[in-house]
Amino acid sequence: MRNIIAHTVVSLDGVFEGAAISEENRDRHISRFSPYRDEAYLLYELGQALACGALLMGRTTYEDFTKIWPGRPDPWSDRVNAMPKYVFSSTLEQVEWNNSTLVRGDVIAEVTKLKQQEGRDLLIYGHGLLAETLLKHHLLDVLDLSIHPLVLGQGKQLFRQGETAALKLVATKSFSKGIVNLTYEPQY
Repeated sequence: MRNIIAHTVVSLDGVFEGAAISEENRDRHISRFSPYRDEAYLLYELGQALACGALLMGRTTYEDFTKIWPGRPDPWSDRVNAMPKYVFSSTLEQVEWNNSTLVRGDVIAEVTKLKQQEGRDLLIYGHGLLAETLLKHHLLDVLDLSIHPLVLGQGKQLFRQGETAALKLVATKSFSKGIVNLTYEPQY
């Protein structure tokens, strides 16, 4: 059985990267996280993408990623572009990014099928509705938080009001420019 890993970039005040950001402010928001990423951090993220067999994403992440990653010339982008991508959406009519499959229907049933297949782990970037749903239904195996040393003051919070989870810290890693990566396993 494959594990599902949710990797989320988050500020100290709990705002996650790319969340609730208007199109005109997106580059400014994302660039706030960039100065803290050293070579070791970039290699960590690349290693995680290389270790996983496919991406799971919701509509918003899919739409955001298709604006940024196709055609970018770096190893991480090459990996993300090449990976199989399962896009969960009830509103998209089609997905055109290479190696993407549109998944409709019962999210829990479809993710359970993917999880039971042979292969490498499944990766989710961000903590949107898909990751929240999988955590709530005990399908998320790892919550990997990259906490960046900045306070944004506004934006979508990592956890919604009323969302609860018991987590066990299983790994920590710090990077030279202040990022701390905390890896948790949900305790179901």
